[in-house]
Amino acid sequence: MKGLFSNLINILKLTYQGWKEDKASRLSAALAYYTVFSLAPLLVIVIAITGLFWQREVVQSQVMNQIAGLVGPEGETFVSSLLNSASKPARGIVATILGIITLLFGALGVFNELHNALNTIWDVREEETKGFLESVKKVLFSRLLSFSMILGIGFLLLVSLVVSAGLSAAQETIGNAIPVSEILLQLVNLIVSIGVITVLFALIFKYLPDAEIAWRDVWLGAFVTAILFSLGKMLIGLYLGNSAVASSFGAAGSLALLLIWIYYSAQILFFGAEFTQVYANNYGSKIVPESEEEATLAGERVQPGLKAGRKFEPQPATSVAGVGEKRREQENQQTARVFVGLMAASFFSGIVATILGLRRK
Repeated sequence: MKGLFSNLINILKLTYQGWKEDKASRLSAALAYYTVFSLAPLLVIVIAITGLFWQREVVQSQVMNQIAGLVGPEGETFVSSLLNSASKPARGIVATILGIITLLFGALGVFNELHNALNTIWDVREEETKGFLESVKKVLFSRLLSFSMILGIGFLLLVSLVVSAGLSAAQETIGNAIPVSEILLQLVNLIVSIGVITVLFALIFKYLPDAEIAWRDVWLGAFVTAILFSLGKMLIGLYLGNSAVASSFGAAGSLALLLIWIYYSAQILFFGAEFTQVYANNYGSKIVPESEEEATLAGERVQPGLKAGRKFEPQPATSVAGVGEKRREQENQQTARVFVGLMAASFFSGIVATILGLRRK
């Protein structure tokens, strides 16, 4: 047990060290900047895609309600004005086509920045292209991948809407027959929300960086990041709701609220990416750059995906090589389970306490 917690502390220590070395705050600021410009076109496309299977007004209302819960009514009003401006129909065929192209490229910008940030965090350099055609092919593939991420977000939003509608119907059906029905339904909604966020982070970690990583490492990292993100979302919401940030910036208060929320959320995302890297390289299948040239360079550096000076010292085996290796692997798996279990238990305990506290008011 001592070895398990020692490894757990080492993981957290290396994660925080890498988070600082990679200047996550600067990466988060850049991502927040790009997100503000990509937010309106991204929402237009996602709502349009989801609106093919669900009522568009309901989808937009749900999205705005979620944004209001995250950044408050002022931030929601600002995003709503951006969305309405971006949704205005253009006059003429040419203007419409240009508007669609502008929307697409605007929405893809944030994914390109996120792609570069994850490459930095995972110590992966983008493969250099030779020739004009190769460059064009690479750009098109990158944009196609980013657009696939948008489709994925639309699908996850649709799943979330279906589940929310189902839970609302169940709550109306059950009514007051079961005293704890509301708490149970909120917990189910929370679990589904974490599941959706986990899938989204898993897709980001698996496909956006120029690196290969095993799915088992992706799922663990995505789940830990989703829990951290959900906790951070509540804390950031409390901070923004009880501070005078908006009034401090005057007319730009709504924009400031949105930037601050994205900035801190991005830092949580990048901390989760650092955790995924540290775990994969020390306990999992290791993060391997996609290009052979970069893989060779990574091998000549320290360890693939590890920055210089981030040396990990696992607990030494005390038996024969084969038995020691097997025991270490079991210990690694136990460490991962303990870490996830502790985070999940603390998270759900806090949620239950919050719900019970609200019901008493």
